[in-house]
Parts: sequence; structure tokens; C-alpha cells
Amino acid sequence: MKRNIKFSLLFLAILFAACTNKHPETAEQKTEPLFPKGNKITNNNFSGTVWLQMMGAKDSTLHANFGNVTFEAKARTNWHSHPGGQLLFITEGKGYYQAKGEPARLLKKGDFVEIPRNVVHWHGAATDSGFAHIAVSLNTDDGGAVWSGPVTDEEYGQAVK
Repeated sequence: MKRNIKFSLLFLAILFAACTNKHPETAEQKTEPLFPKGNKITNNNFSGTVWLQMMGAKDSTLHANFGNVTFEAKARTNWHSHPGGQLLFITEGKGYYQAKGEPARLLKKGDFVEIPRNVVHWHGAATDSGFAHIAVSLNTDDGGAVWSGPVTDEEYGQAVK
């Protein structure tokens, strides 16, 4: 009986030692994305690699649609506006939001952006980080996104300095 207890304790000690990270300060934290990545966007309204997972569609009650948008590092939207306004809830990584004529704003997980109606802007990932947000288009009866030209590499470079 004592032998079984000693053997069990030895087994548990070895198991515990094997499962313990020897260098926790160097362990890379891997987390699953909060929402599905969705489908790769293949239109010309974005620069770089971007995915979209629609999560809700315009209806007669909410007058809004929303989805998860995931950007690889350096990826971004073109300049655009929303007739009904837009909300961004940052869920992963690091990125930027910039309204035309204003300085860019650094965004991190947990940040929130309220974009008024018809404000021309762009948003996207930082140079060294992927980025994801829930985008909510409001008052969709007023129309969908109005797309303008690309954010040039020069504009992007100035914004993310």
C-alpha cells in the first residue's frame, strides 16, 4: 500500500514537472481569435490582405449591419465614408484610424471608435501587428459605404510614424 502511494506521488511529481513551463517569461501567449476570420476580401477597397466575417445583416428593426474584419500587418481600407455613421470595436492587435485632414489615432484591443455620418476616413493594421475589429454600419437605410481612392503608401507611412 505504501509502495502504491509513493509510486503515485512520484508519478504526479513527474507529470507536474513535465507540464510546467520552465521559462514562463519566454513563453509565447497564443490565443484563439475572438470571432471567425471569415473570407478573404478580393475587391479593390482594401490594400493588403483582409478578411471579413459578416455577423448580422441590415433588417427593418436594427437598420445596421456588422461584421468582424481582420487585417494582416500593413493592410488597410481605402478612404471611405458611411452615410449613416460607423462604430469600430477593436478586438485584436494594433491598428490605426484616421479621418481625412486629422492625425491618425493608434488603436488597441478594447478601444472604440465612433465615426460620424459622412466622415471620410480609413482604418487598418499597424506595420508590425495584425488587427481586428467589429465594424458596425449604422442607419443603413441611408446607404452603404461610399468608397474613395486608396490610402497611399506615403499617407500610410506618415500616419503610422
